[in-house]
Amino acid sequence: MAAEQMADRGEDPGRTAPSATPSTAPAATPTPPPARPLDAIDRDILRILQTDGRASIRSVAERVHVSRANAYARINRLVEDGVIRGFGARVDHERAGQGASAYITLKIVQNSWRTVREQLQALPGATHIALVSGDFDVLLLVHTPDNRALRELVLTRIQSIPEVLSTRTLLVFEETDLGPRPDRPAELA
Repeated sequence: MAAEQMADRGEDPGRTAPSATPSTAPAATPTPPPARPLDAIDRDILRILQTDGRASIRSVAERVHVSRANAYARINRLVEDGVIRGFGARVDHERAGQGASAYITLKIVQNSWRTVREQLQALPGATHIALVSGDFDVLLLVHTPDNRALRELVLTRIQSIPEVLSTRTLLVFEETDLGPRPDRPAELA
């Protein structure tokens, strides 16, 4: 059982859940197959794609010293196994017209994580949502055009969610993307 499902039920994700019989098991969302162990070539491919998601198969193959067919097969396997969740661009939000950024902490009604998560995902400017432990339950990162839009998002949209008990907004004055770079030690080694 996923830790998220256990958290939704107020259970301790660290303990083992009893197995359910097929007739009583809840409908599960499809999960990717268990990830196969990564070897050095897989880790090198991941580093290259994290640094440059637009790298061609040919370029990746040359840099890790395998054939294009091998590189293509490995990347496909990493995608199928769920190791690579997608490809995208790292955006400078301020230059893209999203000049206000904030981390918003939320305390929510126990066992309401899934419902709240669905509503938060629909918010304009929401870029990261995490269920966390500690003094609050959810950490949300948002980017909005300005502070007025941020205020509207927090006071009108987020605080109107019935399962949200309280919020705290932490304005981001400056941010630095720490994405993978060639000059930093490997994170996947």
